Amino acid sequence: MAQADTKTPRERYRTQVRAEIKEHAWEQIATTGASALSLNAIAKQMGMSGPALYRYYASRDELITELIRDAYRSLADALQSAAATGADLAVLAHAVRGWALEDPQRYLLIYGIPVPGYQAPDDITLISSEIMAMLLDAGSASARERPATPFDSHLEQHREWAGSHPAPPAVLHQALSFWTRLHGVLSLELAGHFTGMGFDPALLFAAELDDLLTH
Repeated sequence: MAQADTKTPRERYRTQVRAEIKEHAWEQIATTGASALSLNAIAKQMGMSGPALYRYYASRDELITELIRDAYRSLADALQSAAATGADLAVLAHAVRGWALEDPQRYLLIYGIPVPGYQAPDDITLISSEIMAMLLDAGSASARERPATPFDSHLEQHREWAGSHPAPPAVLHQALSFWTRLHGVLSLELAGHFTGMGFDPALLFAAELDDLLTH
C-alpha cells in the first residue's frame, strides 16, 4: 500500500518550487559552470524576484550543497544496488561509468574542478565515505596475495580517510588506485579531452580496469 502524503499543500508547493530551482540550476551549470551559478538569474527565468527565490535557498552555496548532496546520494544508491547483488570491483567500476555518462554535469560537479570558495558540509563527506567503503568491501572480498609496496607501508599509518574500515593496506592501496585512475579516465572523457583522438574511451576504461585488477 502506498504511504499517504502527509505534507500540507504549502509544503508540497515549496518542495515543487525547490525542485524546479534545481532543474534551472543544472541547466545553468551545463552552460556556464557551477562557479557562475546565479540565483538571481534563476529567479528571472522562473518569473520570481530575487528575494522571493532566497526564501527557498538562502544562498548560492546552499543550492550548490543541495545539488552535490543529490549527486553523491544518487551515485551511492547506484553502487548500493550493484553491491546488493554481490558485485565485484569490475561491476562497481562499470556502475560508476554508467552513472557518469547518464548525466555528465552531475558527475563533473562532484569530481571536476572545485567551486572557488565553496566548502562542503560534513554530511556530504559521509556520503563520499560510504562510496569508498563499498569499494573497500568489494576489494576485501577479492583480495589476493601480492608483494607489499612502500605506499602500503605508508597507509598503515595514514588510513584516516578509510574511517573504521578494517581493510588491510594492500586493499586500501587498490581502492585508492581504483578511485584515482578510473576517475581520471572518466573526467577526461566527460570533459571532452578524448574528442577527435579516434579511440573508444570505453575500451580505455576497460583496459585501465583490467590492469588494476590483475596487477
